[in-house]
Formats: sequence, C-alpha cells, structure tokens
Amino acid sequence: MSQGLKFSVVMVVIAALLGCVVTALIFWSGVAVAQAGTANSLPPEVWRWALACAAAATSISTAAAAYAVAKLGSAAVGALAEKPDLFGRLVIFVGLAEGIAIYGLIVSVLILNRLA
Repeated sequence: MSQGLKFSVVMVVIAALLGCVVTALIFWSGVAVAQAGTANSLPPEVWRWALACAAAATSISTAAAAYAVAKLGSAAVGALAEKPDLFGRLVIFVGLAEGIAIYGLIVSVLILNRLA
C-alpha cells in the first residue's frame, strides 16, 4: 500500500470514529434535554428519531457531495489539462456538486428547529 493510500484510509477511519462519537453524544444530549422538560416536552423517542434523521440527512448528503466532487474533480482536471480556458465553467460545476452537502445541512437544521 502506498503512503498516500495509507494516509487516506487512516483519515477515513478517524472521521468515521469521530462521527460515531458525535452521534452518540447527540443521542444522549437529546434524551437529557427531553427528560429535563422543555417547553413542549416531547417524548425521548421523538428526540431520538429527529436527531437520527438530522444526522442521516447531513451524512448522506455529505457523502453524495464527496462522491460527486471526486468524480467531477478528476474529470475537470483532465479537461483543464487539454483546454485551460474552461476553468470558469468547471468551477461552477464543482460548486453545484458541493451544493448537495449544503442542502442536507439545511434539511438537518430544519428538522432540529422543529424540535425547539
């Protein structure tokens, strides 16, 4: 295995572990807030499902954006090697692919806003 591939695998594992830890903390904090009694005092099951849906919306959209940017980025670099004047158009396409993650984040914020 090359040095760059090892580094990439280690970074993916670290990101996955951090994601699991943050998700577990969010589940526990949601239950604690629900048990403390908020203004609308939703049951803990509602908090759990809402937090799971918010985490899923963010993580799935981020993974989809990463895949889209990876595929589009490699094609863009190949196109730029042949025709450098396409840079502006290609940046727009990469930005549109990155917008997928922002949409997932917006959906996540809307879900969490509904709990408050």
